Order: sequence, then structure tokens, then C-alpha cells
Amino acid sequence: MTRFGVLGPLRVADGRTPGPAKHRTLLAALLLAAPEPVPAGRLMAAVWDDRPPASAESVLRVYVSALRKLVPGIRTVPGGGYLLDVAPADVDCHRFERLVAEARRERAAGRAEAAAGGLRAALGLWRGQALDGVESSVLRRAYGVPLEELRLTALEERVELDLGLGRGAEVIGELRALVGAHPLRERAWVQLMDALHQAGRRSEALAAYQEARRTLVGELGLEPSAELAEAHRRVLLDARPLVPVASRDGGGWGRPAGVVDELPPDISDFCGRGDALAWIGRTVAEAASTAPVHLVLHGPPGVGKSALAVHAAALNLAGGSDLAGGDGLPGGRLHASLGARSAQAVLEDLLRSLGCPDGAVSPALDERVRLYRSLTARRRLLVVLDDAADEAQVRPLLPTGPGSVTLVTSRSSLPGLEAARAYELGLMTEDEAVALLAGVAGADRVRAEPEAARRIVRLCGRLPLALRIAGSRLARKPGWTLDHLAGRLGDERRRLDELSAGDLAVRGSLALGYRGLPDPERRLLRELGAFSAPDFAPWALDADLEPLAEAGLLRSRGLDEAGQERYGWHDLTRLYAAERLAEEDGGPGGVLACRAEAILERVRRAHAALLPAEPGTGRTRIHPEQGREPTLETGLLRGEARWLSAERRFLVAAVGDFHRAGLYEAAWRLAFYLTPLFELNAHHDDWHATTATGLDAARAARHRTGEALLLRGLADLHRIEGRLEAAEAALRAALPLAEGLELARVTLRLGLVQARRAGTRPALGPQAEQALGRALRAFEEAGDRRGRAEALRGLGTLRREAGPLEASFAAYRELGDRRGAAEVSLDLARLHLAAGRHAEARRCLERRLEVNRRLGDRLPEAVALLVRAELENAEGRHGPAAADARAARETFVDYGDRANAARALLALGRAALANGTDDAVGVFVRAMGEFDGLGEGDQDARTGAAEAARLAEEARRRR
Repeated sequence: MTRFGVLGPLRVADGRTPGPAKHRTLLAALLLAAPEPVPAGRLMAAVWDDRPPASAESVLRVYVSALRKLVPGIRTVPGGGYLLDVAPADVDCHRFERLVAEARRERAAGRAEAAAGGLRAALGLWRGQALDGVESSVLRRAYGVPLEELRLTALEERVELDLGLGRGAEVIGELRALVGAHPLRERAWVQLMDALHQAGRRSEALAAYQEARRTLVGELGLEPSAELAEAHRRVLLDARPLVPVASRDGGGWGRPAGVVDELPPDISDFCGRGDALAWIGRTVAEAASTAPVHLVLHGPPGVGKSALAVHAAALNLAGGSDLAGGDGLPGGRLHASLGARSAQAVLEDLLRSLGCPDGAVSPALDERVRLYRSLTARRRLLVVLDDAADEAQVRPLLPTGPGSVTLVTSRSSLPGLEAARAYELGLMTEDEAVALLAGVAGADRVRAEPEAARRIVRLCGRLPLALRIAGSRLARKPGWTLDHLAGRLGDERRRLDELSAGDLAVRGSLALGYRGLPDPERRLLRELGAFSAPDFAPWALDADLEPLAEAGLLRSRGLDEAGQERYGWHDLTRLYAAERLAEEDGGPGGVLACRAEAILERVRRAHAALLPAEPGTGRTRIHPEQGREPTLETGLLRGEARWLSAERRFLVAAVGDFHRAGLYEAAWRLAFYLTPLFELNAHHDDWHATTATGLDAARAARHRTGEALLLRGLADLHRIEGRLEAAEAALRAALPLAEGLELARVTLRLGLVQARRAGTRPALGPQAEQALGRALRAFEEAGDRRGRAEALRGLGTLRREAGPLEASFAAYRELGDRRGAAEVSLDLARLHLAAGRHAEARRCLERRLEVNRRLGDRLPEAVALLVRAELENAEGRHGPAAADARAARETFVDYGDRANAARALLALGRAALANGTDDAVGVFVRAMGEFDGLGEGDQDARTGAAEAARLAEEARRRR
């Protein structure tokens, strides 16, 4: 008995079927794919019927967690997604498909009795309608409908076998039920007539024909097909029924032409693609041998679709393999290059290949299609249709013979092609790419320069066409080293020129796809060429990018963390788009100038949500909007942070794009708007890079305020990193540039830096107090509420007084800045902890953690957990302290926050030391190493390393 069932109401062997509808849908999606992984995007599409909400990703994780309590074996897979680790035989739909495939092999071998028994066992697994009670039209379309169709086909095949075994009288009842449920299914009527005829009930067989005819004419306006009319003729003449299928597996109607084989020669240096070849083999082996199999290999230009199709055909479909059904494809092998050719023209070639004389080929498309289907209906063919443009081009070319296999290559997945399975062919792995380069250029040369070989692979973007061209150039230039070619490819301006050899050219391959686009899509691809980012969402150009994905020039990467569809492209496609933009539109400047305002405004809104009333963001919000629900406010803050995080790589690249295009105002403003994102998630490298570019842009634009804003942001970065001298230098450079309240803000930051430095230089304490006091007075006189909140926080921290901090907390709350209030809560917690007021410290920490978790701010949450670990240690609760420290360290490591990761080790070590465990010394030694790795310029790192050394020595003494 199978453990899981989808062929009827959803079933789990122990009876613990999930209650909520979406949980059932999620389990069904995992079972239908088991044991293969299912990307998170596909699961969200199934659970929410192609309309997932913005929160779908996080909600999906909750659903998975709930399911794991009922169904063991649900695992998270790298790259986002889940799989159910269960044997296919334990899921009734997979067992059903396997039993049908086995029965068909038995029938092909002439063992009709065994085949009928196998199909009977397969059909016995059904308990009702597939996916009954599962509320997902996505799953019903993708799995339910094909399974129901296979069920009906298997039933008809089993009945046909029973008829061949003389069991006509036994199957009349279920055939009457079948035609009652599916009155337009002509094959079922034929079988009912044959069964009645075989049982000696000719009058009932003739009556069945009349009923079938009335139904077809009344419902469809069509006369019965040739097959149904032939069954009627047999009954009238009392002729013997048709020979059973089991004895005519390989026979062919139509012309007895010789076996045709038009496949191109296999590629001698083909390598890799093991997963794709295995998928082709598995899919064909599992498919119905009495139905044609259509496979679509799709992917971007140059990815190796044609090479894979030819290699699969030559290697796996040459005969005698599982893919060929055990006895090859005796009907022949056809190949057609489609491109821009019409289906009508291609059909003429295919018909002649099948032995049809010139005079028999009608000029009309419909007549050609009918003739092609007639000639292929009783042959088992392999047809390779290369470079298909769309579904309409392919449909007339599909063979109809049982067990025939069609391999279609296309840049599109051809989603509208009925009964077809699609496989997206991606880039090669780095090892596969190196092997391909070695196969073309020579293995000895690659072994002699392995690093240069990998550099060539990276510059070619692991694209097979580019690698083959690079290898060909090396093969023709024995005097070139691989390092020399890598150097030539390193120049982006010449890379497409370098990737050309004979009639092979990456540019030419891309140009085919580009020229096939309508004018609006060509213009859209050129406009995308203005941006250097590796991926983007449609909002960037306010355009639908799906047509470019369907053309294979972009690749959908699913939904990002903000719930947007995201698209990426190959680096060589990006270079081609930029090249077309330069040649046809004069370069990126115009596109970037048109989009700059929209991009800046969208990022400004996100900046303002993260930092309400932050100066420099244009319109600011001093008070929370009246009437807005707190949950909506929280959703807005969380959503804007997620949006910025999803767009980070695009926006960081856009700063450089604007600068290179001479749009200096846009470049420095965008760099400034991104700073709260970088601070929130510790993206320090991006913060450094965009600030440097933004400063160059502000100086090129001679915008003193912009330069001051960015220097202030740079000082914040240095202060966070513990580089206090560098932070003070940046602020002193900003002082002569700042005016009005910006001067007060720079003064405030200077006071914060001096306060931090006062720990080692006490003389700076009074200076810090004076700077913070001056800033506070300036903000209060001008009514700058954010400035006042920040200055009060700085004074409270410096003086170690709760009063200013409480006032700061209230000010942030008044601004509607939940994150700012949460930061002050953490300052208060530290203050209370240092004073031994543990209950107050815990209250502030819980308040802080609640905000972090509501907003999804993992890194600030980890900082709060680290402080709570210190509190737990102080209270003697060393087990919970270690747990908090471990959880915090895990997040710090994920985000690359090395300084806090080292501090978490200190907290772990203190817990171990208090518990008297032997590993305390090792933990402190590791912490010393991590603090030392932060560099001499980090004052906090020096302090941390000294503390770790002291505690390590104490732990040694206690041993």
C-alpha cells in the first residue's frame, strides 16, 4: 500500500491529513514532484494560484514548518525550495505511472495477459478524481489533467488488451460507464461496439453507433471519425475485429518506405549536461509507449540546446536504450531547422523525407498536416525540431505515432504546447566549462594554465557557444597562451569581437534573437543595456519584461523577497544590448536621464520609510500619518526594507551607471538614499563603494551639500566599523561644506565619535558633551525633531543617564520611527544592565526584540540577542545565554558582520567559563583570532581582543 495518495482525496497513510486548504495544496505539490526539489516560486504559485501575496515567502515557511509536524522528510534545498524525501513508489501517482509504463513494455513484448494485469493494478490505485479537495488550479492544470488523461488512456489500453484476449463480454459494463462520463471520446465508443460485437450482441453494437453519431453531430456538428465508421462497417459485415495492439506495436500505416535517418552527426567533444540527459531519459522512459512524447529544451542563445538535442538523439535514442523503448525507433529519425521558416515549408521537407512523392504534397497547410499525421500515426519516429520560434510553428510538425519522440529546441519554453514537457537548459558548471574548453583547445594546454583557463571560462560566462569559440581560436593559434586570450577577453569593449571564429559568433547568435523581436521589444532590450546590473525587476523601466524572457534574452529568476518577478541575463547579452544601444541610440545617457527621476523618487520613498523626517530626503514626515493602523504601518516599514534589499544590487550598480553617464546629481543622491539599507543589513562593502562614487559625483557637480551629506554618511560607516580616527577626519572635512542644520548634524556626529574615543582619551569627554549640547540647541531652535531625538540619544549614552534616553525614545515614537525607538530601547537596556537593574534591562530588550521581529530586521535582532545573552550571564542563566549567543552569532556570520560575530564568541565563552566546561579556553582563543583579523585600525577590535585574552587566561587558571 502506498503511503501517500493524490489519485482521489489527499491521503496520508497514518490518517493525519493536513486540515487547512493551503497546507493540503503545499503537501500535494511536494508529493507530485517527490523526490525532486520544488523551487519556492513554484510552490507559492501552486498555493496561491499564481497570485501570491507580498508576504508569500515568509508564510510559505510557516506552512512548511506546520507540515513537518505531520509529514517527516520535508527538506530545504539550496537556492530556495523544498523537497519531500519519499520513494516514488510510496506516492500513488508515481506508482501509477510506473505500473502503466511497465505494462506497456509487457505489451510491446507481446505479453498481453501480463500487460492487462499491470494496467488493472495501476487503475486500481485510483480512489476518485485526481487532487480531489486540493484547491489549486495550477496543480490541476499541471498534474491533475495529465493524470486524468493518462487514466483514461490506460483504461482504454487495458480494455483493448482484454478484447484481444476475448474478454469482450466482461468489459461492456465499464465501457458503458466510460462513454456515459466521456460521450465525446470516440475511441471508447469504438471499444464498446467491438465488445458488444465480440459478445454476439450486434444489434446493441449498431445502436451504440447511432447513439455515438447523434452525440457527435449534436454536440460538435461533426460526423464520426474514420475509426468509428470502420467499427460500424465491421459490425454490419460481421467482420472480425481489429488485431489487438499487442501484436502490432511497430507496424506502420502509410507507405512502406525505407527507414530515414537525417540526424546531424554527433558532437565528438560533447561534455557535461548529465542532469539534462538523465531528465530526457527518465521522461521518455516514464511516458506512454502508445502516445507520442514531446520534449522542449529551452534556454538563452548559445547555451547548447541544439548540441544537447543531437547528442541525446545519437547517444540515447539510437536504439536499444530505455529512451527508445527497448527496441529503438524503427520508424526513422527526422531533423528540421525551423528558425523563421513557416510550418508549411518545413512540412514539405518532412513529407518528402517520409517517402511522399512530389505530386502527393498539397500546397495547402491543412492538407499537409493531415497527410503528415497519417504517415506518422503508425510509426515510432524520432523528430528533432531545432530553433523553434513559437507553439504555432511546432504544432503541425509533431508526429502522432505511439511511442514517437520529439525533441524541440527553442529560446522559449513554449508553454502553450499541449502535452509537452519542458526543461530549461542553464549555463554549464565551471568544471563542465573547463572540460569543454579542454576538448576544443587541447587538454595539455588547459592543464598547463589552469588559472587562465578558469578565467576564460568566467569571461565567457560559462556559455557553451562562447567557450567553443574561445577554444577554436586557441586551437588555430598554437602560439597563443591561455593567459593571452584571457587578457584580450578582459576588455569588455572588445569581448564580442574576440568571441568570433569562422561562422561561429556570439554576436550573431544574439542578433538572431534580437532581429526576431518586434520594435518595442528591441527598444526595451537596448534600454536595459544602459544598466550594468545582473538582474532587475520590471519597475526599473516601467515595462513588461516577459516577452524578452520568452525570446530567451532574459531569464526569469522567480519572485524576489519583495514579491516582484525578477529577471536576469547573461553578461554577454548585456554587452550586446549595450552595443546595440550605443550604435542605434547613441549610448546610455538618454535612457538613464529618462529613468533617473523615477528611480530616485522610488528609493527616496523607501529611505523616508526607514528614516522618517531624515533631512536630505526631500519631503519628510514629521508625524505618523493619522488614521493608519499600526499593523499597516509595520507592513509598510517591513515591505520597504525588503524592497530595498531586493533591489540592492541593481541600485548599487545604478550609482555607477549614473556617474559614468555624467548624471552626477542622480549618482550622489542615490548613493545617499541607500545608506539606511546598508546600515540596517551591514552591507559595508556596498556602502564604501557607493559613497566613494557618490563623493566623486558630488564634487564633479560642485554640490557642497551633497558632498557634506556623503561625508557624514562615510563617518557613520567608519564609526560603525570602529575606525574612529577616520570617522573624525571625514566629519572635519564636512564641517566647512555644511551649512545651517546640516552643520548641526555634522557637529552631532563629531560629538558621537568623540564620545566613543573618550573611553581611551578621557579628555575628549567634555568636547563630546559640548558638541552634542550645541547640536541639541540648534535642533530645538529649528524644530528639527529627528535631530533632537538623535542628540538626546547621544547625550544619554555619553552621560549614562536614563532621562535623555527616555526623552529620545519618546521623540522617535512621535516621529513614527520604530527602528529609531528600538535602537534607544537597546541603549536603555545596556544602561540598566550596567547598573544591575536586570528587570528594567529585560523589559527594554523585549520591547526592542518585538519591533525587530515585526519588521523582519534580523541583524538588529541578533544585536539585541547578544545583549540579552550578557543579561542572562549576569543573572547566572548560562544555558539560555549560550543559546542566545549562538543564535546571534549565526546571524552575524550570515550577514558577514565579523565584529559582532567575535563579540558573540565572547558571550559564549563567558557562559562556558561560568559552567566550568573545558572548551572555554578554545572559544576565547577563537575570539582573539577573529578580533585580530579585524585590523589594527579598529579600536573596538583591540579592546575585544584584550578582553578575550584576559578571559582565556582566567579560564586556564580555573582548569
